[in-house]
Amino acid sequence: MGGEKVRIDKWLWAARFFRTRSLAAKAVSGGHVHLNEGRVKPARLLQVGDRLEIRRGEQEFTVIVLELSSRRGPAVRARTLYEETEESIAARERAREQRRMTGGPALRPDRRPDKRDRRRIRQFIRKDWSE
Repeated sequence: MGGEKVRIDKWLWAARFFRTRSLAAKAVSGGHVHLNEGRVKPARLLQVGDRLEIRRGEQEFTVIVLELSSRRGPAVRARTLYEETEESIAARERAREQRRMTGGPALRPDRRPDKRDRRRIRQFIRKDWSE
């Protein structure tokens, strides 16, 4: 599998960055994947040694392509297809620590507002703030 040419969307799927090939193609088309610091199309062919910058939700990965594969295999095998840079690992760790320190998502109320609560909310919203 080392000498063949592989489309970038197939490789991202095989390396398990995305669950489906269509999600990988959408990410590439949407500008969430950069090859050697430039935008590409899903049909672009990868070479060993290419540098990929992948943004998946809040996570950002910078990886170097070590091996080409168009077949999806076990996660252990997928990890051998690329090497993540030290800067990328450190940045993801800092972002994870930052999210942990901020406390995560806002807490939801215990229940829905009842009639009295809704009246108070409307009264608060209509309040004149210029006073």
